[in-house]
Amino acid sequence: MIKSIISRFLLSLSFFAPFGYSLRPWLHRIRGVKIGKNVWIAKSVYLDELHPDDIEIGDNSIINYRTTIYTHSYFGPRQKKSTGKVIIGKDVYVGPHCLILPGVKIGDCSVIKGGTVVTRNVPPNTFWGMPNSGPLARITVPLTPGHTQEEFVKGLRPIKKKKITPEV
Repeated sequence: MIKSIISRFLLSLSFFAPFGYSLRPWLHRIRGVKIGKNVWIAKSVYLDELHPDDIEIGDNSIINYRTTIYTHSYFGPRQKKSTGKVIIGKDVYVGPHCLILPGVKIGDCSVIKGGTVVTRNVPPNTFWGMPNSGPLARITVPLTPGHTQEEFVKGLRPIKKKKITPEV
């Protein structure tokens, strides 16, 4: 319990501490995050508070402003807890406002476009990002404490895509 309290305190310090190449990575290393050489971590970066030891960041990588990296997920007592290591390779650039979910491996020399939600592995030397936002599916079962995640997923219905004609 003491270790958890100290880890959360160090996480809070890292949110506002200066020196992205030295102090912030050092604070996360104390928490248990495996961080290579010459890594820059921006302010307001959240690295999982419960399992920081499941995060690896390779040499010369950049984790940009307000990126969040989770190694666990918990949706309440009716849901299964899931965990998974997050491995970020060498020379990786993660843009601002990204969300990296449990169990993801990002290959060496990859670039993650700002605002991207990374849900699966990224091959090396890849520019990774989602196209413009839009509707993905119709929801018939809400994702609330009264329903399981599986019920929510089974209740999703496809949206018929409209043909878009180019403007002349």
